[in-house]
Formats: sequence, C-alpha cells, structure tokens
Amino acid sequence: MEHSIFIHILSMLVIAIVAIALLRRLGLPAILAYLLTGVVSGPSGFHWFTQLQMQSVAELGVVLLMFTLGLEFSVPRLWAMRRTVFGLGSTQMLVTAFVAGGIAMLVGQNLVAAVVIGSAIALSSTAIVLKLLNEQNWLRRRHGELSVSVLLFQDLAVVPLLILMPLLANGGTEMSFNSIAWGLLTGILAFLGLMSFGKWILPRIFDEVARSRSNELFVLSTLVVALVTGAFTQWLGLSMALGAFIAGMLLGESQYRRQLEADIRPFRDLLMGLFFISIGMLLDFNLVMQYWWQVILILVGVVLSKILIIYGLLRLVGENVKIALSTAISLGQVGEFSFVLLALAVNYQLLDTEVSTVLVAVAVISMSMAPWLIRHSVDIAKKVSGNKQPSKQDPIEIVLPHSDESDVVLILGYGRVGQTIARFLKTEAVPYMVLDLDPTRVSEARAAGENIHFGDACKMALLKKIGIRQASLVVVTFCEPRQSEECLAVARKLAPDVKILVRTRDDANLHELKEAGATQVIPESLEGSLMLVSQVLYKCGVPLPRIIKRLESERRNHYQYLHGFFSGTETDFTLDLLHAVSLASGASAVGKTVADIPWQALDVELRAVRRKGEEIDPPPPDWIIRRNDILMLVGKPRSIEKAEEYLLQG
Repeated sequence: MEHSIFIHILSMLVIAIVAIALLRRLGLPAILAYLLTGVVSGPSGFHWFTQLQMQSVAELGVVLLMFTLGLEFSVPRLWAMRRTVFGLGSTQMLVTAFVAGGIAMLVGQNLVAAVVIGSAIALSSTAIVLKLLNEQNWLRRRHGELSVSVLLFQDLAVVPLLILMPLLANGGTEMSFNSIAWGLLTGILAFLGLMSFGKWILPRIFDEVARSRSNELFVLSTLVVALVTGAFTQWLGLSMALGAFIAGMLLGESQYRRQLEADIRPFRDLLMGLFFISIGMLLDFNLVMQYWWQVILILVGVVLSKILIIYGLLRLVGENVKIALSTAISLGQVGEFSFVLLALAVNYQLLDTEVSTVLVAVAVISMSMAPWLIRHSVDIAKKVSGNKQPSKQDPIEIVLPHSDESDVVLILGYGRVGQTIARFLKTEAVPYMVLDLDPTRVSEARAAGENIHFGDACKMALLKKIGIRQASLVVVTFCEPRQSEECLAVARKLAPDVKILVRTRDDANLHELKEAGATQVIPESLEGSLMLVSQVLYKCGVPLPRIIKRLESERRNHYQYLHGFFSGTETDFTLDLLHAVSLASGASAVGKTVADIPWQALDVELRAVRRKGEEIDPPPPDWIIRRNDILMLVGKPRSIEKAEEYLLQG
C-alpha cells in the first residue's frame, strides 16, 4: 500500500514537471500546469488522490503565501499610494463584487453564495499581472502604476474575506450581524495582540537566531513563526492564513525581510503547487462539459464586465482612454486568491460543488488568456482610442524615476571595507544597496538610514530578489575564501554580464576566483603594498603619472611583481616564493640559453637574472646563461627545489 502511494506521488510530480515545462514554452503561467496535474491525478483522471487527502498539506501553501504577502506589505508604500489604492482599489472591489453577486442572486444563488462569488470574481491575478508588467517594463508607466494600486488593495481585501469565510459557515442558518461583528472584533483584537507580540518579542527572537549564523535555524524559525501565528488565529475561530499574514507584515518592516522571503520561497512554491493541484482535483470534466455553454457565457461576462467597470471608474477620475483601457484589460482576469476563496467556500459548504467547478473553470481559462491580453493591452487601447502614434506628452509613455533597487552598486558585506566603499559612493551620489549577515550591524545601519538588508549573499533566491541582474556593479567585500567562491558562483549564474569585484586577503586564490568569473580580484595585502610603494616612489621624486601608470600595469598583469617573496623562518608553503640560485662553473645550466630550460615543466618562473651587479628583467629567450649568474626564480617551494636541482645538476 505504501509503495503504491509512493508511486502515485512520484507520477504526480513527473506530470507536474512535464506540464510546467510545456506550458512555460507556450508563455502560460505555471498555475495552469498544477491545475492540469490535479485534473489528471484526481477523481476526473487516474483517481490517485482525492481533494480531501491533499487539503491539509495544501492549506499550508495558502498559509505561506499569505506570510510572504505580509512581508511585501509596506505601510510607507501603501501610504504613498493611498489615493489610488484605497480610492480606485476599494471602488473596483465593491462595484465588481456587487454586480457579480447581484447577478448570482438573480440566477438563484442565496446571499452567502452571492457574497463568495462576487468576492472571487472581483479579484485579479497579482502574480500574472506583476510578472508580465515587469517583463514589458511597464511597472513605471501610468497604467502599470494604476494596476499595481488595484492589485495591492485586492491583496489587502483578502484579509477581511478570510475573516468572513468562517463566520458565514454557520450551519446553513441565516447570517447574524452580531456574529459577523463579533468575528470582526475578534480579528481586530487578534491583530492588535499579534502586533504587540511582533513589536516587542519577534525582533528579539530573530536577533538571537541571526547571531547563531545557522541557516537551518533561521529557516526553521521562519516556518515555526508563520505556522504558530496561523494556529493562534485558527484557535480564535479565524483563518490560519490571517495569522500568517499578520506575522509576515510584522516582520516585513524588519531588516530580515528579504532573507525571510528567500528562505520561505521554496516551501511556499512547493506547497502552493500542491494547493493548485488540489484545486485541479475539484475540476470535474464531465461537469464542465455538461455546463460548457454556461462556462463560456460566464467567462465572457466576467472578463468584459471587469474591463468595463475598471475602464468606467478610471474615466470618471479623469484618466484618458488609452490608460484607462490598458489598465482595465490588464486586470480583466480572475486571480489566484479566487481559488483560495472558492476552496474555502466548498470546505465550509458555502458553495455547491457544481457552482465551484464552473467558476474554477472560468478562472482557469481567464488566467490562460491573461498573458496575451496584458501583452497586447497597450496596442488594443491605441486602436480603440484611434491614436496610433502616441505623442511625446502621452502619459502612458512616461517612465517614472528608477527605484532604489535598480541600476545600483550592490555591496555584499558591510564590514569596514564595505562601509568605506559606501561612504565614497554616497559622496559621489552613486546609488548602492548593501547585504550583510550581522544583525546588529544591519540594525544600526538601517537606523542611520542606510539602504541595507539582512541576508546571506550566497542565497540565489535572495540575490535574485534584490535585483542583482539590474545592478551595474557587484562588490564582494568579505574575505572568507569558500564564502567568496560560493557567492561568486551564484552571482555569476544569475547575472552573467555584471561586473564583479572580489576582495581577498592575499593572492592565494587569485586565479581560482578569476576563473570562477570575477571581473577583478583585489588582494588586500598586495593593494596595501602598492599603496605603500606609490608613497615611497612619490617621496623619492618619481612623477605621479608614472607612478599611476606603473600601478595600473601591475593590476593588469595580476600583480606580477608582487608574487613571490624570499622565505623566512615561518614559511607558508601554499604561496609562491622568490628564490635566488647562484650558478657555479660546473652547473648544468651554464652555456644554455633561457629558452633551453623547460620552465613550464619545472613549474617555476624566471623573474630576472643578475650579472655583475646588474639585473636583467626579464632576460630574452636567447640570453646565454654564464657562470656566477644569479637566477631569480618564483614558484612553490617544492617546484623551486626541483628547478634548483635541475639547474645545478641537470
């Protein structure tokens, strides 16, 4: 039996992988692949699992999704966009929900079902719209800004809807105003309680966790906080997702926000995939085929009505035709949170399975159409408005100023070196962003207004989130070789063309780091030597341009004259040494040319030859070696010994 379940799980995952790969090639969202997987593996397909079996695990996906949504919730950003968010967003939600709910009641649905249906249809897909607007570089255009405002309010509106859903599930009796008011009051009290907990206790917990420098402990603590707050709100009779949202919001203003999001994302994506698979199991193709004309009719009605409502509202507030229509087309689909509401409604027996199946089918098809509609929204708006050549003053073409997190210098590590670099960049008005793993340092720097975030620079998801692909330069300032190599590998994989400067203590890993993709490696000890040399030469009267030219030559040649030194009592056998070999009259190398000696096979470099007090640096290949010449060799100690034996004895 257990073996059979394992085979079924493996088969389901294989189907999901194949479906995602195929649909991504077609430009369709991965959500559709998960839904298709659910249809194939559910009751309508092979019947490997039922929706009830997937429900508990799938609910965790919603919990983590709400947690990450809370992390993205920014009070300053919300306040800056308050007019469009609370004005346009709330009006769109209320009008769309009222129209959809009213039509639902006209066709025979009760009040509770009408509220659920109206709320589900009023929501749009945040994931799809933001992804496509970003791909088209439209987020800073006017219609992109309006779309983001509406989506932000819709995401916020999910919170009271999550509070409302359990209250509507009262055994089929009529809704009581007192019960709803009590539920909302309970939700407010829970919110205030968790806010107090989050303000005084959560930061201290994560400060201690961060000081441990244990990635496993950080991930585990994040999961526990999300699930414990969810369990607390569920204990109060509310939704688990509500508690997770509040926990995310509490941590969203902390320095740990980006690290938390990077750590939680793999779990969220996996569990959300299972959630959408469970939604797909609700799809009964026989039922969909039975009501196929209703599905098409509702689909056309939903998309057109949402477009018309949003277009009308934007025209009322003075937006021009192109902006209003392109915004409306972008928001015409049904969103992923609609699946959450519909699934909860079925679980609470607020909605018939047949109605839910039809609405899920409508949502799936509308989301399938969304990529094409969004990509062509501006073109459609231009054709409808009859203005094919937009003027230079057209607001839809205006690009807002770059945000703090695009086209910046990314400093990884904020110790003394990182802070020094940041101070000089600030003086020259060069924008920068910093990532550091010391919680105290991050807290102090954030308090001083620095653009710094807590996080592990070796995390691929975190570097991707902070926008390494848009960075103009990446500077790795920490000196631990393994950490630098790991960070460099991840950064180069995410951003193949970005310039990356890496700081090291010495030249031990210089070539390895260059081969790993570093644009330039700056060994601290060698650069210190160069700075001292420049001062010495300057004090000796050497012209400054000549000094600068010589220093740049050393850097271009990978510090050629700074490799290899005479060994002392404490010799580091991992570094190149400089060794002088004096050739007596009977030495094997006497009489040979420099080219006759197999330097490459000996794994050493002939740095210079000293003859009668003069140094030839470097000697030409046809230089004939004579007795009493002193050969200056550079190489590892064992190679030096081998070369000396060859030069003296052959």
